[in-house]
Amino acid sequence: MNQARASAAGRPVVLRLEGVSKVYFGTIAVKHADFEVRSGAVNVLVGENGAGKSTLVKMIAGVEQPTAGRILLDGKPARFKDAADAMAHGIGMVFQELNLFGNLSVAENIFANREIMRRGRIDHAEQERQAGALLDRLQTAVDPRAKVEDLMIGQRQLVEIAKAVARNARILIMDEPTSALSAPEVEILFRVIADLKSKGVAIVYISHRLEELIRIGDFITVLRDGRVTGNQPMTDVDVHWIVRQMIGSDAKDFATPGDHAFGGEALHADDVCLPRITGGYAVDHVSLTVRAGEIVGVYGLMGAGRSEFLECVMGRHPLASGRIFIEGKPVRERDVGGRIARGLALIPEDRQRDGLVSILSVAENLTMASLRKLTRGFHIQARAEAEAVRRQIKALSIKVADPSLPVSSLSGGNQQKVVIGKALLTSPKVLLMDEPSRGIDIGAKADVFRIMRSLAAQGLGIVFVTSDLDEVLALSNRIAVMSRGRLTALLDRADATEAKIVAASSIGHGPGGTSEQRELLP
Repeated sequence: MNQARASAAGRPVVLRLEGVSKVYFGTIAVKHADFEVRSGAVNVLVGENGAGKSTLVKMIAGVEQPTAGRILLDGKPARFKDAADAMAHGIGMVFQELNLFGNLSVAENIFANREIMRRGRIDHAEQERQAGALLDRLQTAVDPRAKVEDLMIGQRQLVEIAKAVARNARILIMDEPTSALSAPEVEILFRVIADLKSKGVAIVYISHRLEELIRIGDFITVLRDGRVTGNQPMTDVDVHWIVRQMIGSDAKDFATPGDHAFGGEALHADDVCLPRITGGYAVDHVSLTVRAGEIVGVYGLMGAGRSEFLECVMGRHPLASGRIFIEGKPVRERDVGGRIARGLALIPEDRQRDGLVSILSVAENLTMASLRKLTRGFHIQARAEAEAVRRQIKALSIKVADPSLPVSSLSGGNQQKVVIGKALLTSPKVLLMDEPSRGIDIGAKADVFRIMRSLAAQGLGIVFVTSDLDEVLALSNRIAVMSRGRLTALLDRADATEAKIVAASSIGHGPGGTSEQRELLP
């Protein structure tokens, strides 16, 4: 790694941003930023949500146009009118919010807008063959003929990466490429990045996982409030330096355990099952209880059935079986609306697809699930709606100049707060949160985790899914571990260790796992 970084240090600058600024609706997203991209190196860009990272790379990728400043490609001024123009100049991008067609196959997505033609027709067989080779390179079992809408979010992330790699870009921008990947998939991606570096590809890499950046980065640029606050070779920095440049101080303590007493049973899920179309169970006879004021973390690797379990509890799967009780009373409603009315609310893993309507305003997104409470007759009570919006923006510290702005104009962390605020306006008794910190920075995570602690202290029962060991250990009162659809361990926080959690998460359908795994479990 050190040798690779030493060789990268002498790499030429292939792209340079000089004094670049971008203004939206009177808000300055990027201000007089300078940024260099070196070939054959990983050029890390880091900062809190709203710092301007995504805006900066979108200007490089032709998605946005700079308000001021200039972009130099190979030392010559360049202006990309759109993403296709940037791609024609060798610049590709893996977007944080996935840019795929759900109704098309994996292969069709990978070759979208550059289809392989034979005798005037698309050669689907050849596209599937080449897509299969790309997916093999990423060591994923995704079928190139499968529809993207049928894939889990982590699999869709790998398809987005394969799509970018297939374009043979000389500058490849990766915006949060590992946010939905498991640890083994992250390792595979890092090997692909090393291979691309060896071929002279310049990688622009954005991530909120600071240890990850330290490991693979060659150069780092830090943004805060749209300005560049630090620019160094990665060999000269550590995590503390990065955090100080990002937030102006050392890391925020987001994991203060709550010491409040728990109430009675808020949620009991009994023998929940979800059959797979291909046979077997995605959720295999799982039972779990959550008390009022308790935070239960659900940990597991991709495919463990964690998200599907929450969706079953929420009523999103008609084929699911099992019994749900809220405060000891059976829930007979089987649809999502009915379960919201009974006191359940879900923060989905994919906030863009399932949590927000991007063309609507912040205010409209906040109130869309609770309009029944805000209407009289056939009319929405404008004053009551405005007060509800104002209250949630203040309570959750949502950074927005005007609630009438489109929710898509917010940073990822603030969008996540809008999704949480929307759920809270339904007055839930139990909050289900699927990867609540996915794709948000250290500061926004701190805010979300403090919100979770505060809600639990107010008596809300919380079940949250995460693939982050530190997160589940820091936030949970109890930890439920799932593997291949089954609940394999239920640990009190005082008894939980990383070794026990990892061992339980890797147990298959054999008789309790290996002897080493069984020794680590209670």
